[in-house]
Amino acid sequence: MAFTSICHTSAVSEGSMGLFQAGRKSVLLVWPTGGELKAYRGRCPHADMPLNDAAFNGQTVTCLHHQWGFDCASGKCVTHLVRNALHPYALRVEGDEIQVDVGPTKAARSPA
Repeated sequence: MAFTSICHTSAVSEGSMGLFQAGRKSVLLVWPTGGELKAYRGRCPHADMPLNDAAFNGQTVTCLHHQWGFDCASGKCVTHLVRNALHPYALRVEGDEIQVDVGPTKAARSPA
């Protein structure tokens, strides 16, 4: 496994979420109320839309493009009877950094 530092541990607190970059890949960090910090691919599995405008109520991440909701503890869709789920990434905390394994990463593109 190749873990990449995503952010400082203070960037996400219980009951909140944040969208971060690992090279060109987006990572959604969610910390459900009363649960454990989770990392998922930062795109909705329904239509491959970015989750940068997603809503989070402490338990469910809702993609605002089509209103699909996902349980943040399991990643499973909770608003439709489908098998779509958020793609999980392995996560660990090392010192004061949150790290995830997103697989091979490419460097972020330079601004034009």
